[in-house]
Amino acid sequence: MPDQARDGGRLVRVVIAEDSVILRAGLVELVTDRGYEVSAAVGDAAQLRAAVDAHRPDVAIVDIRMPPTHTDEGMRAAVALRQDHPELGVLVFSQYIETSYATALLGQSPRGAAGLGYLLKDRVANVAEFTDALARVAAGGTALDPEVVTQLLGAHHHDALDTLTPREREVLAMMAQGRSNTAIAAAMVVTERAVEKHISNIFTKLDLLPSDANNRRVLAVLRYFNS
Repeated sequence: MPDQARDGGRLVRVVIAEDSVILRAGLVELVTDRGYEVSAAVGDAAQLRAAVDAHRPDVAIVDIRMPPTHTDEGMRAAVALRQDHPELGVLVFSQYIETSYATALLGQSPRGAAGLGYLLKDRVANVAEFTDALARVAAGGTALDPEVVTQLLGAHHHDALDTLTPREREVLAMMAQGRSNTAIAAAMVVTERAVEKHISNIFTKLDLLPSDANNRRVLAVLRYFNS
């Protein structure tokens, strides 16, 4: 059983919200096979909120577009859940890049909240990428689709962020995807020490001081997209 599917010796509990019966069943099977406990699998936003209130899961996997209008019911539910249950990790997915929805979710994330992910459905279809994203969110990290990150990078500007060098912005973009220092170093073809230096500079420029209560990597990403 995967280590990422356990939290302090117990199974990580997941609630799934997807209106397609076939995709929902597939997600349940996939998540269960990876060693997670599926507390509930529902088909609309109202059932999602009720399931979270009833089961208090560790992570909610949410389709953005659900009944009755199939527009943003899932995202609005996810935003509300982040407010009401800041300890809940949320992994949302959509068929299209919808930066306004991503910004809304990131902008509503309380300080020190649990993990957060936003994937395109193509990424959900890739078992390895999806399960990796789920593991990151369950562990309290971020898992933002690279294409979503690219869109957000071009849509947000802020004086503090403008002080970042191109390399620091590149590092921050990969941090947003949830990559480790080792993975960032490999992608940039630099040493891990160089990556650590870039990250240290990012924390300094964004005025993110060391704290036992908050994950500065997550806060740096949220600060970036909330600006």
